[in-house]
Amino acid sequence: MLDFLSRRLAAALVTLALATVVVFGVVEVLPGDPALVMLGTDARPDTLAALRAKHGFDQPLVTRYLAWIGGLLTFDLGNSHAYGTPVSRLIGDRLVVTLPLGALALSWATLVALPLGVFAAWRHGRAGDWGVMGFTQLGISVPNFWFGIVLVLAFAVTWQWFPAGGFPGWQEPSKAVHALVLPALSLSLGEIAILTRVTRSAMLDTLREDYVRTARAKGAGEARVLFGHALRNALVPVTTVAGLIAGFLVAGAVIIESVFRLPGVGQLVYDSINNRDLVVIKNVVILFTVLVLALNLLVDVAYAVIDPRPRVKS
Repeated sequence: MLDFLSRRLAAALVTLALATVVVFGVVEVLPGDPALVMLGTDARPDTLAALRAKHGFDQPLVTRYLAWIGGLLTFDLGNSHAYGTPVSRLIGDRLVVTLPLGALALSWATLVALPLGVFAAWRHGRAGDWGVMGFTQLGISVPNFWFGIVLVLAFAVTWQWFPAGGFPGWQEPSKAVHALVLPALSLSLGEIAILTRVTRSAMLDTLREDYVRTARAKGAGEARVLFGHALRNALVPVTTVAGLIAGFLVAGAVIIESVFRLPGVGQLVYDSINNRDLVVIKNVVILFTVLVLALNLLVDVAYAVIDPRPRVKS
């Protein structure tokens, strides 16, 4: 098991190193002059040159890359060009919105998708199965930002049960969670559909196994067969997809936070792209990469809990 996880950790570190090269290359070669964006088209040439020298825009690409990597290794992310504050503080202030939003959306997706997938597999080929599959098809087809607008019109404008946007902060946790309900619902729609389909497919395969038929022959109740015997083995592929979905939720927050005007990391990325704030863009993208890799490692650990059989080399 330790050997299996060590190989996964080594692969994650190699992936992270390659990601830094790709992110730096893409961001640094984007068209446009960051100094010109910050000072405007009427800025004097000597002022532009001074700003480029201040932020290192005039340095060779290799020098800037090594300086950035050195900052990452020492947790010194530099200062934002647009805000004039440390990037670590900017990201930290925004993560307290984005991470709870993603966690709430993932929790909602899991709580809804697992029972729906089990139910659809249990009612395979009947009306209940068709109804669940129709819902998942709708969930995959509908863009989550459009679904978010519908939720705002229904629950914020018409019934006024939830706020239409904004975030009050965590001084009052109940109000903070209340403000995240609609964004989390809209963010989780597509993930609920995908996870339901995967759960249904995995359950159908598991319910055909001999040990399930044996459990039924011994008189085990249907609920015990479904949740006590079949679901645990079906969770192996479901866990894989859930880990991938968690990464997609963090990345998908960029659009949802713009729709609901939430001051999260997604909104920070959007504003930084408009301001050509390269140092913020690079560090946020790498942060997303680290989160996805960490989630994949957690999925590997979850495999050991769900399926404790020794891991072969893979």
